[in-house]
Amino acid sequence: MIRVFIIDDHPLIREGLKSLLREEQDITIVAEAADGNDLLATLHKKPCDVVVLDISLPGKNGLDLIGDIREHYRGVRIIMLTIHPEERYAAHAFKLGAAGYVTKESAPRELVAAIRKVAAGGMFVSPRFAEIMALDLRSGAPRQPHDLLSGREFEIFRLLASGRKVDEIAHDLCLAKGTVYTYRSRVLEKMKMNNDSELTRYAVEHGLIP
Repeated sequence: MIRVFIIDDHPLIREGLKSLLREEQDITIVAEAADGNDLLATLHKKPCDVVVLDISLPGKNGLDLIGDIREHYRGVRIIMLTIHPEERYAAHAFKLGAAGYVTKESAPRELVAAIRKVAAGGMFVSPRFAEIMALDLRSGAPRQPHDLLSGREFEIFRLLASGRKVDEIAHDLCLAKGTVYTYRSRVLEKMKMNNDSELTRYAVEHGLIP
């Protein structure tokens, strides 16, 4: 039996997902949450195999939560379920440790297939995204500066761009302040920027933060 934890801040979405998944004999819903705090407070009490995680959440968003889940619950597989159709979100979700990426506009059976695939140890990306990514690689389209960042660098880039201080980031990610400063320096160097304000402007222009 595949144990699934659903995280979405919209009750109607959660109800729809539960209704869909209850029809599957090999899938059971062990818990649901409306935000990252509820998720992290409940996960240790409600073990699961797969987390279905919305990107747009109040407080910490889904991309930020990937690192928390991976750090404390390494055996849990993560599927991002999102309204964001842009492939850049999918690419970075995978960099950060997600195992699947499905849009809310996808056919319901696609999510069921994704859950089974990632629970078995595989990776799943909607065919639409797979085609877009393949075309990007084939066309040799120039990479955006943020595409050069590693998963952890991208995570810290987004936090800095959102206005978080180094002390706060170090606390949230359980890292030494010096380590966060090192990541910050790498981010600025790779993206050829001078300060956090430039990171914020870039992130807003490219739709990487709300």
